[in-house]
Amino acid sequence: MRHRDLGRTGLRPSVLGFGAMRLPVVTTPAAAGMGAVERIDEAAADEMLLRALELGVTYIDTAYGYHDGQSETWLGRALRDAARLLYGDRRDPAAALHAEVAVATKLPVWKCESPADFDRLFAEQLERLQRPSVDVYLLHSLRRETWEQVRDMGILSWAERQLAAGRIGHFGFSFHDRYEVFTDILAASDLWDLCQIQLNYMDVDYQAGLRGLRAAAARGLGVVIMEPIRGGQLAKNPPAVSDLWATAPVLRSPAEWALQWVWDQPEVSVVLSGMSTLQQVEENAGFAARSGPRALSREELTLIARVRDAYRALTTVPCTDCGYCQPCPQGVAIPQILEAVNDVRMFDDLEGQRESYTWLEEERRADRCTACGECLERCPQGIDIPTWMARADAMLAPQGE
Repeated sequence: MRHRDLGRTGLRPSVLGFGAMRLPVVTTPAAAGMGAVERIDEAAADEMLLRALELGVTYIDTAYGYHDGQSETWLGRALRDAARLLYGDRRDPAAALHAEVAVATKLPVWKCESPADFDRLFAEQLERLQRPSVDVYLLHSLRRETWEQVRDMGILSWAERQLAAGRIGHFGFSFHDRYEVFTDILAASDLWDLCQIQLNYMDVDYQAGLRGLRAAAARGLGVVIMEPIRGGQLAKNPPAVSDLWATAPVLRSPAEWALQWVWDQPEVSVVLSGMSTLQQVEENAGFAARSGPRALSREELTLIARVRDAYRALTTVPCTDCGYCQPCPQGVAIPQILEAVNDVRMFDDLEGQRESYTWLEEERRADRCTACGECLERCPQGIDIPTWMARADAMLAPQGE
């Protein structure tokens, strides 16, 4: 496994980070009159985490709200179990693993209504993670409104106290807004050690983008990348894209091309992958072993630019399956529905997507959307979700219904 400096933190984590946002799940029946409940498939997730650690992954990312609040609790227990398996011969296996692996989690800033919430939520997170401190603590999904809200509540003074007390190792933020907001946040404090931004070869000018990557690195911050495969979109292989990849001088899967492009940026510290299967863990670790800054040739970069143009011509809705629109008050499966809308055009597969749509529980279909607008406030891509739900219903609903 290759490693890079995490800015000025002194940490040198693996270039591949384990994202605990898209873990495998199992669906169980709920109480009468309620929809099915998704829970983390802990046996499968445990196996994935252990294998990632065995392959040299040393950066793990979670958040308060991932998997409806289950992710931190699972990770706290799973890391202790993994420590016993990997360091059972040590006096304190958990401490041995902690010395090797950095764990990052995030403060849900939208839940903070007063300064007292900083302590309350942080204490809950430490309890879930079964740790007295956290290696990396980020303000989650900052936008101008949420940043100004917690800034005015005194979040920077609070973070400074936690850093001084050793309860937070390194402090930063994850980001979903315009570049100008990103630079304002960067300039607001010298406490920032790192930031987490969305970046892939499709989104070079979106949100922080490449300009934000370089601005943060110039200030000495570590930069952690999320959505390197754009929520799985760039792992797909529609005909127009497949034909282009077939001309490549080096044989790679579409997912590897996407990851290698991000690792090619020398300012990148860690690339997070929200893996859902053991196979993805092993494949991505192999991709990471072949990565390097400025490793792609001019010919390869030109090919990726051509693929970018082909995807832009095919993508209908810019959804990355980040899940921030969930849970929907009406239970609508928004990311799955938008993915189906995109796949209709990408794969010229209207009938196939209509058939797949019938597998979705009726209470989670697009026609259940009431246009309440909650998702509009949370979508980092600025998608007009209610309008797209109406279009998706017209496009995908089984004929005759």
